[in-house]
Amino acid sequence: MAIENLKIIGESINDSVPSTHKLFEATDIDGLLELARFQSERGAAYIDVNVGPRSPQFMADLVRKIQSVACKPLSIDTPDPAIARAGLEAYDPEKAGGAKPVLNSVTSLRTGMFDLLEVRRFRPILLASEHEVDGRSRPCRTPEETVAAARHLVHTFRDQYGGANDDCIIDPGIFPLGSDSEGNIHRLFGAMEQMHADPDFDGCHYSVGLSNFTVMLPSKRPDGTPVKGALESAFLTKAMPLGLDMVIGSVKRKYELLPPDHPAMQCLNDVLQLTGFDVLTRVREFYA
Repeated sequence: MAIENLKIIGESINDSVPSTHKLFEATDIDGLLELARFQSERGAAYIDVNVGPRSPQFMADLVRKIQSVACKPLSIDTPDPAIARAGLEAYDPEKAGGAKPVLNSVTSLRTGMFDLLEVRRFRPILLASEHEVDGRSRPCRTPEETVAAARHLVHTFRDQYGGANDDCIIDPGIFPLGSDSEGNIHRLFGAMEQMHADPDFDGCHYSVGLSNFTVMLPSKRPDGTPVKGALESAFLTKAMPLGLDMVIGSVKRKYELLPPDHPAMQCLNDVLQLTGFDVLTRVREFYA
């Protein structure tokens, strides 16, 4: 990989990806398995498996078939406990070098997903971008709310289910930069700074769905210069010193650490000093 110590959870086998959705709709299992092989060969540390609304049996069958062609551990990606259970039951650690699967994701209102640890021990992705308010899920608006949500999830996993910090993968939630007029990028970095300095989170890992950061943004400038990947690399350059060591991302991308004077780094640093629609204006200037 281009960045040492950054683990990629390959994102391609996901029903929400339009090209992959077509494979699911056509029941093109060979096409899905080719995605698994490709990601494994290109260096993915984990392979994400999200079958959308399909049946638990479909998830179980696909997990078995993927493990027959790729030796990487899997990330079982679903909010549905029955589908998650089927995927975990079908998963064979021996076919992944003894590695535990990842379960993506557990939220403050879905801590019951931890009960699936009785089926198979897994590494949970803890989604800390939302918290519980009066029995309902609400987005975290501040770094402090994000840290509190992460702490609740880590303590539940650790204290009630015998988990360890080293198995925790905290996802503070990343939102599209091109429409971020509400300060989500400030919330994310503020939360990561606080958790990085807090001994309660020692040993925890951090991840985001990196493609979400640049979704809806053009891949290139009007002159044809590719810049979308540069913004993702700028994010990594800023976030990895704060503990980010995993991303759900694309093995096709050439992620790299950028120098301070790179235009994408300058854009991101400027964005972190701006608020509201000034953020969007700065991103448009970067593209222009």
